[in-house]
Amino acid sequence: NSKLRHVEKDVLIPQIMRDRAKELCSDKVQAFTKCCQETGFLMVVKCRQENTALKDCLVGYYSDPLFYEECKTEYLKQREDYRATGIKKKRQKLASNV
Repeated sequence: NSKLRHVEKDVLIPQIMRDRAKELCSDKVQAFTKCCQETGFLMVVKCRQENTALKDCLVGYYSDPLFYEECKTEYLKQREDYRATGIKKKRQKLASNV
């Protein structure tokens, strides 16, 4: 049964999308984080370029219908595994530390 409840469409799948997009944009996440750590209070002004690059990367994934379908498929697989075993599996992180 692949029918999705409201919470699955609006909360659970978007959470997978956010997690995966952060992993896929990890170089931009790291650049923005590094800029903020080095800049401190003036980060709003000084890290604008890094922030824009990060937002563009994330929004590119969030608005991609194929990416949504990939994440939906991943969610449905997790849900099927959970229903079969009763064991909730943690998502595997990529090798990079984000």
